[in-house]
Amino acid sequence: MRILWLLLLLCMLSACAGPSPVANPDPVQPEPSGPVEIRAAPAPIEKPAPVEKPASPPDPMPPVTSKEMLADGLDAELLALAKVMEQRYGDLTPREWGERVTGVITRIDTSDKVIALTFDACGASGLSAGYDRELIDFLTQEQIPATLFLSGQWIEANKQIARELAQNPLFVIENHGYRHRPLSVAGKNAYGIEGTGSIREVVAEIGLNDRLIKELTGRAPVYYRSGTAYYDEVAVMIARDMGKEVINFNVLGDAGATFSNAQIEKNLLGAKPGAIILYHMNRPESDTAAALIETLPKLQEQGFRFVHLREYHKHLK
Repeated sequence: MRILWLLLLLCMLSACAGPSPVANPDPVQPEPSGPVEIRAAPAPIEKPAPVEKPASPPDPMPPVTSKEMLADGLDAELLALAKVMEQRYGDLTPREWGERVTGVITRIDTSDKVIALTFDACGASGLSAGYDRELIDFLTQEQIPATLFLSGQWIEANKQIARELAQNPLFVIENHGYRHRPLSVAGKNAYGIEGTGSIREVVAEIGLNDRLIKELTGRAPVYYRSGTAYYDEVAVMIARDMGKEVINFNVLGDAGATFSNAQIEKNLLGAKPGAIILYHMNRPESDTAAALIETLPKLQEQGFRFVHLREYHKHLK
């Protein structure tokens, strides 16, 4: 009997205690009572763009002293340019000398029946400083365009004439050197005329005459021909670095205004399409005017047209 009572007592105690608790039950979330708000995913964080470093400033111009300006006849701007050219070309030794060195243009590369007439005005005094008015008047009357290469010496000796030529649209004024010198970095001579002797003198010969011509025309010259048309190839590189195309010729028109009428006519009538011809406009006592007055119309009858160099700038060779 006791055993039965004990069993009955144990059963009653178990019923009163209830179910055993569950460890860590998942909590039940209540149902939302309103509309569900859908939130967009957060935008990715953009990396900041890398900060570009500023470009390195250009090398400063070499310093210029007043003593140097007095010695070279240059102002601060041209002397600073000369120093830059010395840095670029000072280690080069020229190996060429003449009228057809590397970098010199002598013709127009075209099959068009065109000829570029170019006239040099050279010196400062005597016969070299003259002016062939008959020649220029003929070109003006016949409306024949030409490119005129004026030296600084000739401009200074003929200021009023130079202004008149600059105002005539038939003529384009270009650079024939400030002192009409052969262009050399080593002091080479041609026809007894002393050439420039250094890079600074090359810069002066071109740069100073650039300024005179810009005062006349309002624009800087594009083309350059040295006094005597002689160069070394390093001087040509400097001229090109100064923004000049170096122009010579492939037809010798009057050989420094020394040819006879017959020689001038022969060379002119033998010109081919694209010829660049060299004449002189500073020697009125020569045969140049008379020969051209007689011969240029013959070329026009053959269908040739006379042009400025700049009209065929992209075809210069």
